[in-house]
Amino acid sequence: MPELPEVETVKRTLNNLITGKTIAQVQVRLPRIIQKPDDIQLFEVLLQGQTIETIERRGKFLRFILTDYVMVSHLRMEGRYGVYDASDPLELHTHVLFRFTDDSELRYKDVRQFGTMHLFPRGEELTQPPLHKLGLEPLDEGFTFEAFRDRIAHRSTKIKPLLLNQEYIVGIGNIYVDESLFLAGIHPEREASSLSKKELILLHAAIIKTLADSVEVGGSSIKSYVNGQGEIGLFQHQLNIYGRQSQACNKCGTEIYKTVVGGRGTHICPVCQPLKRQRIRKKLEK
Repeated sequence: MPELPEVETVKRTLNNLITGKTIAQVQVRLPRIIQKPDDIQLFEVLLQGQTIETIERRGKFLRFILTDYVMVSHLRMEGRYGVYDASDPLELHTHVLFRFTDDSELRYKDVRQFGTMHLFPRGEELTQPPLHKLGLEPLDEGFTFEAFRDRIAHRSTKIKPLLLNQEYIVGIGNIYVDESLFLAGIHPEREASSLSKKELILLHAAIIKTLADSVEVGGSSIKSYVNGQGEIGLFQHQLNIYGRQSQACNKCGTEIYKTVVGGRGTHICPVCQPLKRQRIRKKLEK
């Protein structure tokens, strides 16, 4: 599933390709992609004549800011946007087409068919599902250490599932949680409340660095992710731990192992990310 860096890359690419274009016609070929409104024809009609002013991101969601509306799009597992000439052959699994007045088209493809689109009057999208309960944006100025600490420091939940919970911090999926925890030297099964201030500082910095580094190279193309121009991301070549089970740790040479934490496949270096710190701290507190 595309995570924050991949969605950010798609956002930036599409802003370069379609900002300022006006929609002449919309064709929905797979109705279940459209979650709001219920009437597919109304979705198509409301978008006619709308100009794309900009595209923004909230967590893993794209926000197409139009003249009067905002379209919220979630790519889910394998959703992709691409820009084509209207005369280009239609590829398989193309489910929604936005034709512009210049005869170019924005096409949404989704092999797994899990993606969603919601249309709201401008200003209403942040107060209703699916955006209304999203947490801190880790690449925004508001993601200060104090804000981060206040969200997670006193939680008894294991740190990995907590970081994956979009109501606390948005956009960090499985890849980037594993990478951030490794960079901070924190075991994924540590309880958030067991982390010291120093560890929280390291984790806060690790999240920002990991995501920023990935955005810089266009995200990670672990499975089938490409940006809006069909280009792959390159961050998978910089991964320290994710997908490297049975390989030697880049820092200490110890074999990386894979387990399951919170229902998600999790990669750990037992030397660089020891669990014993939590156990020792608990003994001291008794």
